[in-house]
Amino acid sequence: MESFCVNSLYAVSPQLTLSPRTNRRVRISSLAAATGNSVQNGAVLKSNNSALEQLDIERGVCIPFRKYSPEIVRNKVLESRGAILSLISRGVEIVLSLGLYWSALVYDFLVGRDEEVVPFRARQLRNLLCDLGPSFIKAGQVLANRPDIIREDYMNELCILQDDVPSFPNQTAFNIIEEELGQPLEAVFTRISSETIAAASLGQVYRATLRATGEDVAIKVQRPGIEPIIYRDLFLFRTLASFLNGFSIQKLGCNAELIVDEFGEKLLEELDYTLEARNIEDFLENFKNDPTVKIPLVYKQLSGPRVLVMEWIDGIRCTNPQAIKEGGIDLDGFLTIGVSAALRQLLEFGLFHGDPHPGNIFAMRDGRIAYVDFGNVAVLSEQNKQILTDAVVHAVNEDYAEMANDFTRLGFLAAGTDVSPIVPALEAIWQDSSGKGLADFNFRSVTGKFNQLVYNYPIRIPERFSLVIRSLLTQEGICFTLKPDFKFLEVAYPYVAKRLLTDPNPALRERLIQVLFKDGLFQWKRLENLIVLAKENVAKMSSNPALQVRNKQSQRNWKVAKKLDLTDTIKDGARLFFVDEGIRRQLLLALTEDSKLHIEELVDVYRLVEDQIDIPSVAVEVARDFPTVVRDILLSWSASVLSDR
Repeated sequence: MESFCVNSLYAVSPQLTLSPRTNRRVRISSLAAATGNSVQNGAVLKSNNSALEQLDIERGVCIPFRKYSPEIVRNKVLESRGAILSLISRGVEIVLSLGLYWSALVYDFLVGRDEEVVPFRARQLRNLLCDLGPSFIKAGQVLANRPDIIREDYMNELCILQDDVPSFPNQTAFNIIEEELGQPLEAVFTRISSETIAAASLGQVYRATLRATGEDVAIKVQRPGIEPIIYRDLFLFRTLASFLNGFSIQKLGCNAELIVDEFGEKLLEELDYTLEARNIEDFLENFKNDPTVKIPLVYKQLSGPRVLVMEWIDGIRCTNPQAIKEGGIDLDGFLTIGVSAALRQLLEFGLFHGDPHPGNIFAMRDGRIAYVDFGNVAVLSEQNKQILTDAVVHAVNEDYAEMANDFTRLGFLAAGTDVSPIVPALEAIWQDSSGKGLADFNFRSVTGKFNQLVYNYPIRIPERFSLVIRSLLTQEGICFTLKPDFKFLEVAYPYVAKRLLTDPNPALRERLIQVLFKDGLFQWKRLENLIVLAKENVAKMSSNPALQVRNKQSQRNWKVAKKLDLTDTIKDGARLFFVDEGIRRQLLLALTEDSKLHIEELVDVYRLVEDQIDIPSVAVEVARDFPTVVRDILLSWSASVLSDR
């Protein structure tokens, strides 16, 4: 199965990779999802799961063994004798409930009052999803981020489902904890809260104290009997989706089964708390050298598929901005590290928190930002990250045709779709938003216009990118709640500038060159702006109050760069100048553009970086790299000689 999956994907696209993180998750999932029947299931998956293979192609990764597939769901649902009767009963309940609601919408349209009753119908839909159970609550939460499927006013109402979910009885929860632990509660905990701290669609949280160490912990408990309900509903969802494929292809450019498969795959991952424990470990590893971010420890020996025990985070929820201000926390510093942490997750790690609503983000009293609830995370492959960076570069260069092609490469548009009608709309959205400048630019205004675009064109937002959009919007909303005049991009731009200038990743070096050249002309002003912004990011992070407090409190001396380290950039630039004839010609033309030497611009750039560069260290690095550069020059020269023949 694994060889089929990898080989078939490489046959379609040689750029696809199996990321180390995905590979690690695959090895674990294979034990849980394919025990005893992996070969048989593999043969079935090979023949039937074209929608899942399409997801793998889009994402640039291959997952040979999954917790979800239509066959796994079907086998789970039909394994019991009473399954057919249960399916029929549940199917009738769903069809009647949704049918009555749909009939009301049709009636509103026929009598011409469909617009005036939207708020009432949106509330009615939210209540209906709550009544239909956890699968539908989760579906409503997903729809709250899918402007390609429903209109914005309904999305806003469904956002309430993120927080307002009924809890289940305490005694039921305590019984589940004891079953997972294999011992009484009092043997492990000295106390446990009598009320839930938080309730969500799949589980709820309690606070407790460990008997062995006296540490406070958070216990996340899954709703009772939820797994068979989820499998049954997923089976019915996909059956219904098969009848909607024609409409979905016309509206979104993909079949409805693909959307259900995305949803089902994510839902079953979130249902297994052992996967959430591994998510926490991955986040801990990513932020282990970042003194400004707190990720809770996980107690794996006390956790299982239905119970997760984590370190208790003693911070102030971002739902309480007044308490944050009264706690003496430096707001600017806190918001800066929050934006930087979000961008690192998205652009650096490719693993990001998919549900950073205000109840899941805390302000620590020492100024750090803390995240909780890692059931809903998403992974971006290296390929996806590079395409996202391309989209940013194309936006900077105002190349909207290429930006539209980026949407195709990311899976927003079906392959072969004519992007020409979308280009003018993208241009209008970006120029209108960016024309306001940093002071008035915000993601919500851009997203609102983008929502109209995806609702009117056959654009589908892949699940992982709907999480990206929601993540950015939610965190921007938190920033505005804490500080109404906060400028999100004034923090985001300097971070991106620093990454473009300092990251040794060859792909980012290539994007930097694309930003600095437009229509073959070198953009001196862009280079100066990038350096200024990157220096600003370094200054903000090195002087952040959270870092200073941490250094006083911790035995470890946390260090953050106080200067913009351009050593690798200068070294790579020198190499390119000598090895790449095209770059060398462009740089020489840049220095002699308009028949004059641009020494003044060169001096301006040097003045910006002279206090950041340790000249002797850079000289040593360049000298150390000199033999390699000479070798590359000789290879390039010999290749050109041979090609001339």
